[in-house]
Amino acid sequence: MHKVMTRTQNRRTTAPGTPGTPGGRPPGTAGRTLTAAPPSGRPPAARPTSRTRPTDNRPASRVPAQTPRRPVAPPQPHPADLFADRLLAVLSGRHPVHSMLRHTVGRAYDDLARLAEHGPLSTVRGTTPVLRDIGYEIPRPGALEVFARFTTGPRLRAMAFRLELSPDRRWRCTAVELDGPTGRPPRTP
Repeated sequence: MHKVMTRTQNRRTTAPGTPGTPGGRPPGTAGRTLTAAPPSGRPPAARPTSRTRPTDNRPASRVPAQTPRRPVAPPQPHPADLFADRLLAVLSGRHPVHSMLRHTVGRAYDDLARLAEHGPLSTVRGTTPVLRDIGYEIPRPGALEVFARFTTGPRLRAMAFRLELSPDRRWRCTAVELDGPTGRPPRTP
């Protein structure tokens, strides 16, 4: 089996001296250096002028024309990431269950409808569930077993689902579980 983590917590890193960071340059001064004025109070001369020929006012030499390059397409998100986002949107009530109809096979749609009907992830006090990380295993070619951890308010929750590559080369969800096989959060004593 091959286990992979696809999402990690987003951390912003900035280089030292970056505007907006402690010890950095003030905004708008990137790459500029300040020089002191000459002691005489007059601005420095740009360059000595020659009286024998006129100043060349033509633009600098032109850059040779290049063939236009194709823009680089952004990388495609992994199917595990896409389905985790879609399932979380349905389970939290942001999207209707039928939006997953063509992306599910077999009992997965019925399981998803049952989970969404009970509204286990409906927003509590205005908080939206947030995906924290996603991982998957490849039990065989054309199949992914995915797990996702997400938060709903202060609570960390888990979701597991299985994706299979169908003959039309599209990934379809074949099983969904939330907080374990029963779909109910574990009891606390």
